[in-house]
Amino acid sequence: MTKGLVIAAPHSGSGKTVFTMGLAAALKSRGQRLHVAKGGPGFIDPQFLAAAIDQPCFNFDKWAMGDAQLRARVGAIAASANFLLIEGMMGMFDGAAGMQGSTADLADTLGLPVLLVVDASGQAQSIAALVHGFATLRTSPRICGVVATRVGSARHGEMLADAVKETGIPFFGAVPRSDELTIPSRHLGLVQATEHMSQSALIEAAKNAIEQSLDLPALWEAAGRIRANGQIKPLPVLGQRIAVAQDVAFSFCYPHLLDDWRRQGAEIELFSPLADEAPSDSCDAVYLPGGYPELHGGTLANASRFVAGLQRAAERRSVIYGECGGYMVLGRALIDADGQSHKMAGLLRHVTSFAARKMHLGYRTLTPLGDTPWTGALSGHEFHYSTLTEAGPDEALFRCADARGEDLGQAGGRRGSVMGSYMHIIDHRPA
Repeated sequence: MTKGLVIAAPHSGSGKTVFTMGLAAALKSRGQRLHVAKGGPGFIDPQFLAAAIDQPCFNFDKWAMGDAQLRARVGAIAASANFLLIEGMMGMFDGAAGMQGSTADLADTLGLPVLLVVDASGQAQSIAALVHGFATLRTSPRICGVVATRVGSARHGEMLADAVKETGIPFFGAVPRSDELTIPSRHLGLVQATEHMSQSALIEAAKNAIEQSLDLPALWEAAGRIRANGQIKPLPVLGQRIAVAQDVAFSFCYPHLLDDWRRQGAEIELFSPLADEAPSDSCDAVYLPGGYPELHGGTLANASRFVAGLQRAAERRSVIYGECGGYMVLGRALIDADGQSHKMAGLLRHVTSFAARKMHLGYRTLTPLGDTPWTGALSGHEFHYSTLTEAGPDEALFRCADARGEDLGQAGGRRGSVMGSYMHIIDHRPA
């Protein structure tokens, strides 16, 4: 059976992404057939995890997928590996509604132990109280070990190890503080892996830090066994030959979505709007994922072949679907951070602005409206700083509710076969 481990932390910013990346690279260098995954929604952390082992990083989301679909998706990925490493989201018990959907909830559902990664800067013996609290708040999942990050010295590491021993939980190592183990951030989180100029150096530094600091054999023994299985209910295809935009402006695409489409016989063709590539005229659907179009407004406004290709697809009634950044590009105009307006594809009639910034964040239940590729409710999430300054007259695409079921009204736009919204679809909404 495949072994598995969930990486959790007391809070965001504890260093668990760099730690998980280094651990994945270290395990791969030892010949393990490894898969990595990210708990919860998100696109940027998975890019770094994928780069560490040069394989896709999948998202496993308890709130969005539910028990049966989650176990089926985990089982399908784990079947081709002997170790599955899952990085959790936020703090260990932070969830969508109470602790529902949290990293702890995910680990509990999968029956996997948790490795707690603690940012040790500014503390020593007090780590024992923190670890004790996290280990005893709930009887499940089980914390199988502790790792300290951002450790200031060898003596600091010894103090942390001695303190954790008081809790009865194994201490697997202390990772030193280092400027080499940092990733720059911007408005949606970390800078994308493909834009990190020293990505290979970061991975190597993280791998070396793990190999020099951790008891890897003990960690391997502490991992649990994955017994997830079941039949995946795939998300509906947009078409049988789907053109998918992919570059640094359109990079927020869930691998499980493309896998679902391929599982149903669809062909996937990648193209780059930033390189002014058009979706192939032989495609019967176009998917524009989210990303950072707000940073490339001028380039996209001048991408005449890309826009002409979208217009031809709309004229032949191909499904064109845009999420978040893709939705922004389908509108009439995109206003950048400097207040400059850039003409977009104009297939929908809204206007978005990155000059008027406001954070929109949260899980969403989506009910499709009208003639769409989807039937039944969907799970999704929303995370953006741009705003809809002109909604336009298009018909709405979704009726939305938040994680607590509070009605958020209608969202997105639909005009003929063209549709989009700020929401990222994750899966079928569990019953």
